Amino acid sequence: MRHRESRVPEIPELEAMKSALDRRIGGERIASVSVRIPIVIRRPTVDAFIETLTGKTVKETSRRGKYLLLAVNSSHVLAIQLMLTGRLEIVEAGAKLRAKTCWKLAFENGVELRYFGERMDGKVYLVERGALSLIPRFAEMGPDALDPELTFDVFRQRIRRYPGQIKRTLVNDAFISGIGNAYVDEILHEARVYPFPKSRDLTEEQLLAVHEAIRHVYDWAIPIVSERMGDAVNEKVRDSLKVHRRGGQPCPTCGGRITEVTPNQRITSYCRTCQPETGRHANRSIFR
Repeated sequence: MRHRESRVPEIPELEAMKSALDRRIGGERIASVSVRIPIVIRRPTVDAFIETLTGKTVKETSRRGKYLLLAVNSSHVLAIQLMLTGRLEIVEAGAKLRAKTCWKLAFENGVELRYFGERMDGKVYLVERGALSLIPRFAEMGPDALDPELTFDVFRQRIRRYPGQIKRTLVNDAFISGIGNAYVDEILHEARVYPFPKSRDLTEEQLLAVHEAIRHVYDWAIPIVSERMGDAVNEKVRDSLKVHRRGGQPCPTCGGRITEVTPNQRITSYCRTCQPETGRHANRSIFR
């Protein structure tokens, strides 16, 4: 049976892409738009996509969850969700096109932003700035994992509505947006929490450790990924991960062997010593 690797770009990669896009196309005017494979453009029509973007200027790039958001002038936002195989690249005009390049934006400075995807599973929306709610499920996303307003009190109150397995809860965008299957393993290892107990069975101390680990893991990961990715925004940088996909290797904390299992065909990596199975026996859960 083939197990699914975490191929979706996660917060560190997306933050690195955001910085690269701001460096290369921030403040630049779009000279022309070309659509070769329209299936990934979910909104609006292809003609409207081309007409709306041509001649506009990319002001800045931001991120919400797993979406990259390119602000175009003051009126529109280009929202890109890359999914498993969707990728962006920044190239000089005239560079060879990849076989499955779906669209490209050519800028007056001679740079092109291109989108390509092996399976065409990505989703691209061009909406007015105040109409992001037109993107399916965008309005239902929980606070971004890096939102300063995601305090422990907010985290603790929200998790009461998600009493299932802690790993599944953390990757549920309705609870917190942006955490994926690779970095959730890093977060739980940092917090020294077993991946499989129900969140309702964790102590308040364990939940606090998870909340603090979210920020700590991204604080060390984002600068590393940004430096190694540079302007190669189509790359996935995962060689700095401490436990995910390190099954059988020594735990960087205790030296024990990292365990790798595949529940629901998704890879989970953790250390049995640093993350003992104790959550279900907890007697100080916030749910009681």
